[in-house]
Amino acid sequence: MTSNHYGNAIVTGACGGLGQTLAARLIAGGARVALVGLQRPVLDQLAAQAPDRCAVYTPDVSDAQAMRAMAADWMARHGTPDLVLANAGVAGGFDTAQADDLAVLRRMLEINLLGVATTFHPFLAPMKAAGRGSLVGVASIAGWRGMPGNGAYCASKGGLIRYLESLRAELRGTGVHVCTVSPGYIRTQLTAANQFAMPGLLDAQEAARMLLARAARGEEHVVLPRRIGWLSRTLALLPAPLHDRILNRQPRKARPGEPGSTAIPGLGRDD
Repeated sequence: MTSNHYGNAIVTGACGGLGQTLAARLIAGGARVALVGLQRPVLDQLAAQAPDRCAVYTPDVSDAQAMRAMAADWMARHGTPDLVLANAGVAGGFDTAQADDLAVLRRMLEINLLGVATTFHPFLAPMKAAGRGSLVGVASIAGWRGMPGNGAYCASKGGLIRYLESLRAELRGTGVHVCTVSPGYIRTQLTAANQFAMPGLLDAQEAARMLLARAARGEEHVVLPRRIGWLSRTLALLPAPLHDRILNRQPRKARPGEPGSTAIPGLGRDD
């Protein structure tokens, strides 16, 4: 084990933002790390920090067959991981009235929700057999309540929170730990173009440090930072019409294809 308590880790979404920071921190701590993402040059740079302890994989996380192949290759080389960190995710504004946005909803669910299940699936049996390991899913406080103009992202993260809750119950007593991470706003490419208020904006390095430390302690729910969770819970006490009125006053996140939006891999308009 390393100083962060993980010696063998899988990290999806390792190309940028929180995922890249998490992967770099694990590598620096001496862990063997499977770097999973879509930007090979970025992953190769990370792997170069410890080529004997890293391997690069570029599957679509929603492709179950490709994720099984990645897992089989990694475990043949390095054995069952201590940590599977399902961090891959995409974000973007959404409007049900726009026909094109239905594809945004579908693709966001594939990556943000299905992608976590396909990431965890190949490791469940080996981890249960070993009686140990951590499955960490990165959700969001956006999954706690729907927000105007953000229905696809909120739905994907809300569904992920419930999926992780179900998986945690199923794995009670097996020695396999399931952790739900609900970040608020982290300073990354995904948040760089946001025009609305981002209370509690957190540096990616600090977020990665707290996430790994708290997951390693066995926490089942990690909110980053804690104060954003308190703020969200306080707002949730407001009557729904007042809560919605406050949110509707904020600028909305750019929809895919609009200025300031981030690309969604596999979405026709971004390919």
